[in-house]
Amino acid sequence: MSGPKVILVGPPGAGKSTVGQVLAERLGTGFRDTDADIVAAQGRAISDIFVEDGEEYFRALERAAVAEALRSHPGVLALGGGSVLDTGTREALAGLPVVFLDVGLKDAVHRVGLDAARPLLAVNPRARWRELMEARRPLYTEVAAAVVLTDGRSPQDVAEEILDVLELKKA
Repeated sequence: MSGPKVILVGPPGAGKSTVGQVLAERLGTGFRDTDADIVAAQGRAISDIFVEDGEEYFRALERAAVAEALRSHPGVLALGGGSVLDTGTREALAGLPVVFLDVGLKDAVHRVGLDAARPLLAVNPRARWRELMEARRPLYTEVAAAVVLTDGRSPQDVAEEILDVLELKKA
C-alpha cells in the first residue's frame, strides 16, 4: 500500500501529535503533522495566519498540505482538526487507514487549555469546542476506518489500540 500507514484525525486535544509520535516509533516509521508543515512553510504560527490572512486562506494552505502529505508520506500522519471540513480532503481519505481520535471536553481542556493559540477557540473556548465537535464529529466519523476514544488514557495505550484495530505489525 502506498501512502501513510495511519492517518489520525480529531479535534484539538485529542492527542493526534502525541499518539502519532508514539505510533510512528512503534511502527518504526516517520511521523508528520500537516499543521507543523504549514507553520514551517509559512514561517509563522497558525494563529497568525488566521489573524493576518483569514480562515479561508488557512484552509487553502491546509488542503494543499494534506494533499501533499497523503501523496508523499509513508508513515504516520496527523491532520489538522479542521482538515475534514474540505470535501476533497474527505474524498481523498476514503478507503485509507484513518483513525478518529475522539476526546471529551474535559480531557481536551486538560491537554491543551483551549487558549488563544488555537484561533477558532479564542473566544469562549468551551462553548466553541462543543460547537466545533457538533459540526465536525460526523465528518471525522465519515472518514474513519476506526474510532478510538482517548479520554483518560495514555498515548501508549491509545497507540496500542490503534495497532490492534488496524491490525498493524509493530516494529
